[in-house]
Amino acid sequence: MPDETKPRLNVLLAGPRGFCAGVDRAIKIVEEALRRHGAPVYVRHEIVHNRFVVESLERQGAVFVEELDEIPDDGRPVVFSAHGVPKAVPEAAAKRNLFALDATCPLVSKVHREAERHFARGRHILLIGHAGHPEVIGTMGQLPPGAVTLVEDAAHAETVEPPSGIPLAYTTQTTLSVDDTAGIVAILQRRFPEIAGPAKEDICYATTNRQAAVKAIAAKGAELVIVVGAPNSSNSVRLAEVAKRAGAARSVLVQRGAALDPAIADGCTTIGLTAGASAPEVLVEEVLAKLATRFTLVVEEVVVAEEKVVFRLPAGLAAE
Repeated sequence: MPDETKPRLNVLLAGPRGFCAGVDRAIKIVEEALRRHGAPVYVRHEIVHNRFVVESLERQGAVFVEELDEIPDDGRPVVFSAHGVPKAVPEAAAKRNLFALDATCPLVSKVHREAERHFARGRHILLIGHAGHPEVIGTMGQLPPGAVTLVEDAAHAETVEPPSGIPLAYTTQTTLSVDDTAGIVAILQRRFPEIAGPAKEDICYATTNRQAAVKAIAAKGAELVIVVGAPNSSNSVRLAEVAKRAGAARSVLVQRGAALDPAIADGCTTIGLTAGASAPEVLVEEVLAKLATRFTLVVEEVVVAEEKVVFRLPAGLAAE
């Protein structure tokens, strides 16, 4: 029986949401390395941008470091994060004979290979992305210094001055706003009509699908959209931005249920709920449980795509 003392709140649950295939693979790489080799397993940078995931792996014996020089020469495995790393990192690991496992998302690796192909054809690369993000650092680090120019937004696209007399190509970070990126690409194509692009969209399927689901719940009348994700998670931050642009009056980013004041939904009839690609479903359930302390929830899932993508583990962890 519903609790008549609590106001009713309709919750539109975005689908897809949460873990993507690249994140799932990266976490499994760490867990499988721990299962086979025991603790510690070192991980360079956060394996994915989610503290709940990182702390869960730490409890299992993962040790997170910022750089390889923090790792002793004791033969223990070291995992590179899902965001990808500059070429100098695996080269340094090989020089020290470290047992390295690469958890780079295959869709990020695709962007790396694209950049290398463009460079081999004599093109200067304009990389659309956010300065300082690990994925951008990794992609730029595939090529010699000066081979890539970062373009952060539409205003920058209007003013960027790449080296003259050199053919151009563009690539993008995989976790950007689909709409923002389309606008930036249009500016670059107007300014540089001969610019080459990727054979297939660089923004990954998971980012695209999660943004489409948020647009769908906003279109169905969500006055507030709650995004479960970390503030340093690019795809999660983009979801909160997309929600507002799609018509939601408000959007908030929360890391987990404990951080949410359910009173934020006071006065709302319908809200939306989603999760970034590095946020596990248990955190969505936490948010629902927190909201249920104040409201009688009526939950409806709004599914815009079915995801069946699975990425295999690297050769070093192939099935026994």
